Amino acid sequence: MRRVVDAQQTTLGRLATKVAKYLLDGDEVHVINAEKAVISGKKQMIRNEYKEKRRVGTYRKGPFFHRSPERIVKRSIRGMIPYQKPRGRAAYKRLRCHKGIPEELKNEKAEVFEHAKKNHVNYHSVEQISQSLGAKY
Repeated sequence: MRRVVDAQQTTLGRLATKVAKYLLDGDEVHVINAEKAVISGKKQMIRNEYKEKRRVGTYRKGPFFHRSPERIVKRSIRGMIPYQKPRGRAAYKRLRCHKGIPEELKNEKAEVFEHAKKNHVNYHSVEQISQSLGAKY
């Protein structure tokens, strides 16, 4: 089954758990508006955390942390599945994250997780974090 999930104004961790469950159940999942997902916390703290992740390791061997917003969301979802096992690897291949809404998904109805909507005082979009890390898009 193909599912389209709208990440706009949705807390990233809560979105990732639901999407991971869909993937492990065998569904193909498309996450749209990935850059509009939000992370709760102080901006400087979040930015420093992602910068530290990027600093660890080498550019040849990894670990690799991308700067683009859709790849940040995809990496967060990857952390929720057992991607080093065959079942998790197959689930990860069924995941697609999109910046905005692509043409082929314009006519499909997107799921919105109401329980995962932002309700925090301090929150920042993945797009803002991505730009502070130096993403060029």
